Order: sequence, then structure tokens, then C-alpha cells
Amino acid sequence: MRAPRRRVLRSLLRATLTTTVLVVLYYQLPLTGALDASTVALLLVGLGLFAGVIAWQVRAILRSRYPGLRALEALAAAIPLFLLVFAAAYVKLADATPQAFSEPLTRTDALYFTITVFSTVGFGDITPVATTARLTTMVQMLGDLLVVGLVLRVMLDAVREGRERRAADSAAPAESSDRGDAGQPSGTYLANQDGPRT
Repeated sequence: MRAPRRRVLRSLLRATLTTTVLVVLYYQLPLTGALDASTVALLLVGLGLFAGVIAWQVRAILRSRYPGLRALEALAAAIPLFLLVFAAAYVKLADATPQAFSEPLTRTDALYFTITVFSTVGFGDITPVATTARLTTMVQMLGDLLVVGLVLRVMLDAVREGRERRAADSAAPAESSDRGDAGQPSGTYLANQDGPRT
């Protein structure tokens, strides 16, 4: 089933708006201060929120009339959220411990570093130096593998299942033209069930 052009445009607009709101929040949230349990809590709450968004989006994909478009919207929420959670953690870490990275990090630098780690490009211009920064980067690397592998797989499976459900719901049961034969198996079927002829 092909989505109407208006629905495609609406999905693209929603995806763009979601990403924009997340980026604006990232630049507006207060992320400075001492490095303490709040940094770990920020990371854990952000990752919990990410898991919640994934679960909610998978359910929405399964119920959607256009699961492919819904998956696009889901990825537009999930991936930026994941990246921005780590960028926020790096900003907080760099602010509290200036020697944590090879150079001081602004919010844009932290986002740049997060994206280079996510994309596995790793230019080497910004590197984690302190143990805490390296541990956080390793957690992101493992999370990247999960996002790329598991989350995309779950969403693609949800799209497939949603499409199969829509196809099953739209297919009407075929009625036999001869009501007397409706419960009788066909001759070909019976021949195949008897096994090979000897």
C-alpha cells in the first residue's frame, strides 16, 4: 500500500520537527557543574528514555497504516535522542574535568565527537584522555552497535509485521462460486496427500 503524498510530507515534517526540538533542547539545557552522581544519572535516565521511545515507537509502527513512514518518524526521534544523550554527558564531563578530553569541548564539539564515534569515523582530533571519558566513550560504542544492529532490526521487523497485518486485514476471504464444494478439498490436493503412486 503506497502512502499518499500528503502523508509522506507530514511524516517528513514530523521527523524534522522532532530532530530540531531535540537539538534545541540540547543547546538550551543547563549541563555545566561539578561531576558527580548526576552525570551518571543523566546518562542512565537518557538511555532509559531512549529505550522507552523505542518501545513506544515499535508499538506505533505495528498499529500504523503506513509502517514505513512511521519507522522513519521513529528513527528521527530515537537516533538523535541517543546521540544527544551522549553529547550531553560529554559536555558535562568536559566541563567538570577539563583534562578529560584532548581539548576543551563546547556543545558543538561534544556533538561532533559523538557523531564521529557513532559513525566510526574517529578522526582523532578529539580523543578521550581521562578514564571516565574513555569509559563513557566505550559505553557509547557498545550502544552504537546496539542501535545500529538491534534497534534498526526491531524497527524493520515491526515494519514488516505491520505491512503483513495490513495485507491480511485488507484481503477478504475468497468465497467459493459453488457453495456445495466449499468444504471439499480439490482433486489436486487429494492426489498430493495420497503420496506417490505405485
